[in-house]
Amino acid sequence: MGKISPVAAKYIIHAAISIEGIVSRPDVVGAVFGQTEGLLGSDLELRELQRSGRIGRIEVNVDTVSGKTTGTITVPSSLDKAETSIVGAALEIIQRIGPCNSRIKVSKIEDVRISKRNFVIERAKELLKELQDGVLPDSQELADEVAYSVRVMEIKTYGNDRLPAGPAVDESDDIILVEGRADVVNLLKHSFKNTIALNGTNVPQTIIDLSKKKVMTAFVDGDRGGNLILKELFETCEIDYVTKAPDGKEVEEITKKEIHKALRNRVSAEQAAFELGKDNYGHNGKKGVQIKRTSPAAAPVRPSQSTRQQPPTTVAKNTSPSTTVNKYEKKQLSMNEKKTFNTMLEELIGTRGAFILDEKLNILGKVPTIELVSTVRSLATGVYSIVFDGIIERDLVQVAEKTNIRYLIGMDTRIKSNSTNVGLLTSNDL
Repeated sequence: MGKISPVAAKYIIHAAISIEGIVSRPDVVGAVFGQTEGLLGSDLELRELQRSGRIGRIEVNVDTVSGKTTGTITVPSSLDKAETSIVGAALEIIQRIGPCNSRIKVSKIEDVRISKRNFVIERAKELLKELQDGVLPDSQELADEVAYSVRVMEIKTYGNDRLPAGPAVDESDDIILVEGRADVVNLLKHSFKNTIALNGTNVPQTIIDLSKKKVMTAFVDGDRGGNLILKELFETCEIDYVTKAPDGKEVEEITKKEIHKALRNRVSAEQAAFELGKDNYGHNGKKGVQIKRTSPAAAPVRPSQSTRQQPPTTVAKNTSPSTTVNKYEKKQLSMNEKKTFNTMLEELIGTRGAFILDEKLNILGKVPTIELVSTVRSLATGVYSIVFDGIIERDLVQVAEKTNIRYLIGMDTRIKSNSTNVGLLTSNDL
C-alpha cells in the first residue's frame, strides 16, 4: 500500500473511538476498510486511495481500561476539502468493531498548511530580527555614532570642585547648569557644549563664582527634586534664567526636541522664584527682589483728591463727592507704550500667559493667566500695567482698581471702558 509522507499531506482527519469491549489495533483498521468498502464509490475507495498515495497510513492508538477500549484515529489526506470531509464522515458510520459495539466521532480536520504557514511566519520573524541585528549600519548611522562618541569624550572636569562640564564652559557667555554628569552627557549628545553640573545637592563654590561672571540658566528635572535644587540655587547663586524638563522627566532622558523646547521656554529667575512662592530669589542675586513689592512709603504716588490741583471754586461747588473721588485720570497712550504693549501681546498669543510691567514698562514677571488675579491681589502695589493672553473680566478689573493698576491689555474685553478708571485695551486698540 502507498503511504503519504507527512510533509505531503494537506489535511489530517482526527477522530475519537470508543468501544464496548476489548479489541486490538488491527481490528480497528480492518473495520475502517471493511465497513467503508463500496460506500463512497470507486473514486473514494479507501484501499485505492491509499494505494495511489492520496490517503496515508491510518494511525490507530487504543487503550483498554475496565473492559472498554478508547483511542484515536488519524488519517492523513492529500484530497481536496470536500473529499477529505466525505472520508471523515464515512468513519462515523462504523458501529461495530469485531464483536463489540463502537462509536467513532471526528473531532476535527486539521489543515496542515495553516500550521506550516504559521511556522513559516514565526520563523521568518526570527530570521529577519537576526538579519537586522547583524546588518551593518548605514553611513548616517555610522556618522551619528562617531559624533556621539566624540561628544561624550569631550566631557571634562571644571574648577577646583572637578565638576563634570562641556568643553565650551570657559569661552561661552551663557552657561547651562544641570544637576549631574548624566545630564551633561545628554546635552553633549545633542551638541550643547556649554553645560556644567552641580554634581550633588550642595552648591559648589565653583558654581557660585561662575554665576557671577556668566549668564546662568538653571536646567532642572521636572519633579519636586528640581524645585528643591532651584530654591538652593536662589539662595546661593546669581541665576539669570530657569527652565525645567517636562513634568515627571529628568534632563538625562529627554530628547533633543524636548531640550530645545525647554530652553526656548526658559523664564527669568524672578518669575521662577515667584512661582516657587518666594519673595526673594537670592540675597546676592543680580536682579534683587523677584517681583519687587514696594512699601507704602515707596509706592508710586497716584493722583488723589488731596494732591490734584483744585479746580476753580465755582466748579467744585457744583461737583458731587462721588464724582470727585477718582484714583487717577485716564491719559492718552504714548507711541512707545502702544508699540511695547502690541509687541508683548503678539508674543503672548497662544501661551495663556501674562506680563506684569512697572511704570518704565520693564517686565517684573510672567505668570499664567489662571493665576493672574491672585498674583495681582498679592502684589498690592508697584504694578503699572498687565499684558495677557485672555479676555478682560470683571474680577480682574476690580482687583486692578484696588491696586491702582493703570492699564489692562488683553485679546478682548467684556467690560465697557467707561465703567472703570483702569485703561482697558485690546488688540484692536493697538
